[in-house]
Amino acid sequence: MARSVVKELSSILEKRVMVLDGAMGTSIQGYKLEEEDFRKGHFEDHPSPLKGNNDLLSITRPDIIEEIHDSYFAIGADFACTNAFSGTTIAQADYSLEDAVYKINFESAQCARRSADKWTAKTPDQPRFVVGCLGPTNRTASISPDVNDPGKRLVTFDDLVNAYRQAADALMDGGCDAIMIETVFDTLNAKAALFAVIQMKEARDLDTPIMISGTITDASGRTLSGQTAEAFWISLMHGGLTSIGLNCALGAKDMLPHIKMLDKHALCLISAHPNAGLPNEFGEYDETPEQMAEQVRPFLSEGHVNIIGGCCGTTPAHIAALKQLADEYAPRPFPEHFSALTSTTPAVSKGEK
Repeated sequence: MARSVVKELSSILEKRVMVLDGAMGTSIQGYKLEEEDFRKGHFEDHPSPLKGNNDLLSITRPDIIEEIHDSYFAIGADFACTNAFSGTTIAQADYSLEDAVYKINFESAQCARRSADKWTAKTPDQPRFVVGCLGPTNRTASISPDVNDPGKRLVTFDDLVNAYRQAADALMDGGCDAIMIETVFDTLNAKAALFAVIQMKEARDLDTPIMISGTITDASGRTLSGQTAEAFWISLMHGGLTSIGLNCALGAKDMLPHIKMLDKHALCLISAHPNAGLPNEFGEYDETPEQMAEQVRPFLSEGHVNIIGGCCGTTPAHIAALKQLADEYAPRPFPEHFSALTSTTPAVSKGEK
């Protein structure tokens, strides 16, 4: 019998806060990799430098990526996020690797799938899940790159839909349980990704959970395209989301007010995976696991979230501290009209009958 991810997730999320993994990039940095690691067996003759294109490691060094997933599952994480943050033709165009996009996403999903299945077999009372990640790309559909030409755009909505659809199909072929549109700085980009994922689900007759996670870029309390957390939710609530949340850019202390706003308004589950504080002058993150856990505690003790995890600067030690904290508190209750884990009907607004 086929595994019913929706039923499994619904059963677990009603009972406890689930835990996302931490920063893939931070973990990769610890391996001190060189150019040849990004080329090994596949891209030796590629004309452009590839060091730093971490998504390629799912193809060239799957042993490392699977080991990183293992490290997060070993301390109790429930979800592995695929190593495919830049796995679109738009983002990979910087490396002239558009043709590698399907393989990047497929192999990234496979790395996470192998690890998740291994840990589910070890701990059958705690099944593990693979979240296919769709990053924001390096272009914006809402904002002109030229202050003298407000109407100029470097990407169209259709370009984004096509790129996201290819990535989403490959992630599902590779074995993902859910899709997360993450680190959203431009809601129009996210709408294109959401449209592509819904198209993919309909074409394949799937009930794949859709998660969305935005990023509040600075003290203004808005995304780069100008929305508050409340407006961000309203713009995307039509999509039958399993969860909406925030990640990146902020540490937990600065993220909390915006998570509270989502908690107040959102008719789906809430996720949060903040950075380990704010970066120092060298771009490094100094917040210890213990310090981060105390910053995150109000997210859980006040009942604002269903899913917690870490973004930039977080390590397995950080996620272990968050896991211990998550086990102390009950999750945010399912909203009254929430339907994304029980049917394909989008959630309705408060007050609708």
